Amino acid sequence: MALFAVIAKRAPIGIGIEEFQAKLAEGFDYTQELQDKGIIKHRWILVGASAGLNVWEVDSHEQLMQLLYNSPAGLHLDYQIWPLIEPPSYDPTASGQ
Repeated sequence: MALFAVIAKRAPIGIGIEEFQAKLAEGFDYTQELQDKGIIKHRWILVGASAGLNVWEVDSHEQLMQLLYNSPAGLHLDYQIWPLIEPPSYDPTASGQ
C-alpha cells in the first residue's frame, strides 16, 4: 500500500458555476464513500484556499489517478500530489540516495 497527500483546488474551466457546485457536492459524497472504505485516511478543507487536502492509501499511483478522475468533480479540479513515507523508512545514508 502507498500513501499520497493530494491537494485538490477548484478549476471549473468549461463548466458553469451551478453545474460545478452540483458536481462538487457529488464529489464530496464520493470522497465520503472512499473514506468509509478506508481508502481516504484523512479529509481536510484548506480554509481560504478553495481547496481540500486528502490523504489516500492505495495500491498504486495508477489506482490513485483512476479514483481521482472517477470523482464527479474530478475533471474540474487541479491536483497536487505527493507520495508519503514514514520517517523510519527514509535513510539518507543509504547507497544511491
